[in-house]
Amino acid sequence: MAKDNLIRFDWAAKRLLRQKSNFVVLEGLLSTLLNENIRIERILESESNQNLYDDKFNRVDMLAENSRGELIIVEIQNNRELDYFHRMLYGVSKAVTEYISIGEPYSNVKKIYSVNIIYFDLGQGKDYIYHGVTEFRGIHYNDILQLSERQQKQFRYKDAGNLFPEYYVLRVDEFDKKAVTPLDEWISFLKTGEIPSNAKAKGLPEARECLRIDRLSDSERRQYNAHMETLRYQRSVIQTNLIEGRAEGLAEGLEKGRAECLVEGLEKGAKETALSVVRKALQKGMDIADIMDLTGLKEADIETIKHHLHHLQKSI
Repeated sequence: MAKDNLIRFDWAAKRLLRQKSNFVVLEGLLSTLLNENIRIERILESESNQNLYDDKFNRVDMLAENSRGELIIVEIQNNRELDYFHRMLYGVSKAVTEYISIGEPYSNVKKIYSVNIIYFDLGQGKDYIYHGVTEFRGIHYNDILQLSERQQKQFRYKDAGNLFPEYYVLRVDEFDKKAVTPLDEWISFLKTGEIPSNAKAKGLPEARECLRIDRLSDSERRQYNAHMETLRYQRSVIQTNLIEGRAEGLAEGLEKGRAECLVEGLEKGAKETALSVVRKALQKGMDIADIMDLTGLKEADIETIKHHLHHLQKSI
């Protein structure tokens, strides 16, 4: 099936896949990734944890609770963020504190899985899927710290590290081989938007049906087309400004002939790039929330730029 006949997974995750009737698609992805049968109990609100005006939103695409009461964060990131690993940590930390009440015992802290679907070069490595876990290893005997028998019965885990969050990073653009395993079939779909007729991975046959563009209502189709246009615009702006910003910074650094000046030039170019992206995005009418995701800037910074642009337009 052609790519254009299926809805992009990132748009579906924020809308269609939140419907209980479509849980089977997300359950298929998570079951294949985590190598166990995952059943989604409900989708939780993931942006209600902003305590102060200047606090960062925990802007995850989906926050699900499975049948064991564990939390699964699913975040899809299209645009480069230098501090994305910190964002992963922040999202998990907020989820830990958000879903335990004051006075509850620490044993009620939920196990969390952080699943990150990434469409840019994140870190350095040869693989396209990485799994991060916490491990308590003895520095003298090299043994793994295990829970007591009583703890194992209560918490259903063996190693102490099993109680801690687990992270999955799916570097989708790094996948460049033929899909052989069920997980490969999922990664291939996330990258290309195509599901072959012979795909057997759990959830993909259902995705082929419920993610068809021709099943969208007129209103949903307009929203989806607007989303795709925004993505195309974002990528064009980012690519253009990164090239220009890096070129300016490189030229400035090379002219001064010192390594530290080169770094300063690159940093200056990156800052100017972010400002240029915000200005162009605002002029195109993009939402502030989308611009925050695009640039990594705070809402207050974007509002300041917006206010400045408004005054410039009035003075013209």
